[in-house]
Parts: sequence; C-alpha cells; structure tokens
Amino acid sequence: MSVGRLVSRTVIGGLFIGHGTQKLFGWFGGPGLAGTAAMMESLELRPGKVHAVLGGVTETAGGSLLAMGLATPLASAALTGVMTTAIHKVHLPNGPWAANGGWEYNAVMIGAVTALAETGPGELSLDHLLGTERSGPEWALAALAAGVGTAFLTMAVGRRGKPSLPPATDTSAVTAAQGDTAGDPTTSGLTPRRPPPLGER
Repeated sequence: MSVGRLVSRTVIGGLFIGHGTQKLFGWFGGPGLAGTAAMMESLELRPGKVHAVLGGVTETAGGSLLAMGLATPLASAALTGVMTTAIHKVHLPNGPWAANGGWEYNAVMIGAVTALAETGPGELSLDHLLGTERSGPEWALAALAAGVGTAFLTMAVGRRGKPSLPPATDTSAVTAAQGDTAGDPTTSGLTPRRPPPLGER
C-alpha cells in the first residue's frame, strides 16, 4: 500500500506548502510578499519581488504535487532547486549542523525528494491512479540535476538583476538567517510575535 511513501509525501509536501504560503500570503506567521522581496534583494536575488513570487509558487506548487503524488520527478526537481538555493545563499558558510544554522535540514530534504523520485510515489498517489508514474534511478538523477542546475541558473540571473527596492537598513533578518536557524532563509530571521503587556490588552 506504500503507506510510508504516502506519509513522507504528505509531511514533506505539507511543510513546503506552508513555507510557500508564508512567502506569498503571509500565512503561518510568514513575511508575505513584501518581506520576502526584501530578503531576496538582500540575498542578491533580484528583482526581489519576482524572486519572492517565484520562490513562493515553486514551494507551494512543488509541495502540492509531491503531497498528491503527481508529476513526482517534477516536484522533486522544484523542491531540490529551492533547497539548493537556500544552502548556497544562506547556510553553506555555517557548516552542516542545523544547530549552527547549517545546511543539514536542506540536504535531508533533497535526499528525501530524490528518493521519492527514484522509488515513485506509490500506489496511493495520483500518478499511480492516472497511470503516469515515472520513477527509477534515471528519473531521480534527472530531477536532482534539473533542480541543482536551475538553482544555480536562477542565482546567476538574480546577481545580474536590477535592484527593485531601496537598500535595507535593517540586516537583522539576514544575520539571523545565517545564524542558528535552519531551513527557509526568508522566514528564519523573523522576530517571534509576543503578546502585549497585560495592561495594554
């Protein structure tokens, strides 16, 4: 019944949907498009708003496809690209460990989606239901190569892009993203919301 693959797909896919909607709509305490665009500019992914939309749509669509088990190699490639960008732009200087803001989490995600591209999404998937499943080592390698290659192409284009926002005066989000957090560079620098003092409620 491929229950393990179903659980993996829905958990990983759901997490990426969450990250994508944080960027696009500000859901789940996310920064929304304005905050994400500012972060993208600071990471030399320009124009920031274009890359904010691109990142949010890629995570949301890729996570949705993975969760449904539809076009699984494409979903794997999309999510690999996002994680490769996060590693290169934020986490690489910090070493591997997530506790130090490293790339451990991102690498695990890349490994997981590549494994799903090789094994296929399983019987409990739209690919299986529609007879469109594509899996095997060649599909896994193709998804991995496409994701990494697209990430480096996107970063190269972003470096040459024209800034669309004024230079940021507050670098706390960038500093935090490169510090002791793992995963999504556009949300890791957010300051947790605290309730107002009792006298002001």
